[in-house]
Amino acid sequence: MQKLICAALGEDPDDADEICPLVIITTSGDIIQDRRLLEAGGKGLFIKEIEEALLDGRIDCAIHSMKDVPAELPHGLSIGAIPEREDPRDAFISHKAARFEDLPHGAKLGTASLRRQTQCLFKRPDLVVELFRGNVDTRLAKLEAGVVDATLLALSGLNRLGLSHVVASVIDPIESPPAPGQGALAIETRAEFLDASWLKALHDPHTALTVAAERGALEALEGSCRTAIGAHARILGDDLDIVVEALTPDGKTRFRREASVRMTGLGPARALGLELGRSIAEEAGGVLALPFGG
Repeated sequence: MQKLICAALGEDPDDADEICPLVIITTSGDIIQDRRLLEAGGKGLFIKEIEEALLDGRIDCAIHSMKDVPAELPHGLSIGAIPEREDPRDAFISHKAARFEDLPHGAKLGTASLRRQTQCLFKRPDLVVELFRGNVDTRLAKLEAGVVDATLLALSGLNRLGLSHVVASVIDPIESPPAPGQGALAIETRAEFLDASWLKALHDPHTALTVAAERGALEALEGSCRTAIGAHARILGDDLDIVVEALTPDGKTRFRREASVRMTGLGPARALGLELGRSIAEEAGGVLALPFGG
């Protein structure tokens, strides 16, 4: 992304380190590895320190994984561009089975994602789910050591790291929708940069439409680390189609909606996501959120 930004600024990508130097910021979400994020403050921990650096001028833009970006941003900050999306699907990785469905009875599945946990338990209540945090290399090392029999990771992250060869199979995004925004990046900036030509050059309208629909559902369901929400939007001809689901924390009950809307802009896309999310919330009542201390 650094080289792409440099090119969008009209400069030689080979000069990226000089034109748009990287500033590495270690966040609380990176540091905390011994418990679920919901016990420490939620997904916002991945961007809190980065947004502070934006607000005080230490950096001019931040690159986030869209699935980690809360529905509401701090005053003065905005998403300036959403580049073309990588593959949004979850990847199944295991030395015991080629597909999730083929895992042996009682197999151990490692994940720190409540969504992945509940989706897996909905299909396979016999599985034993183990807390599995750390960066990709750490998780793959644990898998290799036999700590668990399988894990699920974002295929987009594996592709960007050149690790697609470790993938045994991919999860159907309609049957088990990924996290809203998964596979997409968000370029967050201060409001003063929103009309910058380099941001417009990096923005992908089709990705923005699908992300708007998915994040509409997330907003309606008050999505957080305490709520298991999946959403997958795709463009089919002139229409935008989206499937949304939410599951109870024990994975026993699943609520799903799917609908389409004519692809006319961000407003209708977001509105469709909101509509489906609200419909699920109304049907589910108060059973979706994991209780504090749960």
